[in-house]
Amino acid sequence: MAWIYLLVAGLFEVVWAIGLKYTEGWTRLWPSVGTLAAMVVSFWCLSQSLKSIPIGTGYAIWTGIGAVGAAALGIVLFGDSASWPRLLCIGLIVAGVIGLKIVS
Repeated sequence: MAWIYLLVAGLFEVVWAIGLKYTEGWTRLWPSVGTLAAMVVSFWCLSQSLKSIPIGTGYAIWTGIGAVGAAALGIVLFGDSASWPRLLCIGLIVAGVIGLKIVS
């Protein structure tokens, strides 16, 4: 169950990271409310997962999911660069997350 909490926490990290863009500096009410709610869910799920997953592993995987998800959605939603060096670096993050899961 801890790994499911960690996955959900990472997915909600992606939601709030993308939500930050839509808050326009916390000047838009509903995007700000949604972003704050996603932050609460993300941190709560992370805290539940860390009851049985080592902090280094859990935190690295949580941030990895968030980084890869935000980068991917940035490419799709906002036209961020999809150059091969950038995609290679994103792939390295994915490899690191998979590696941490395998050794944990």
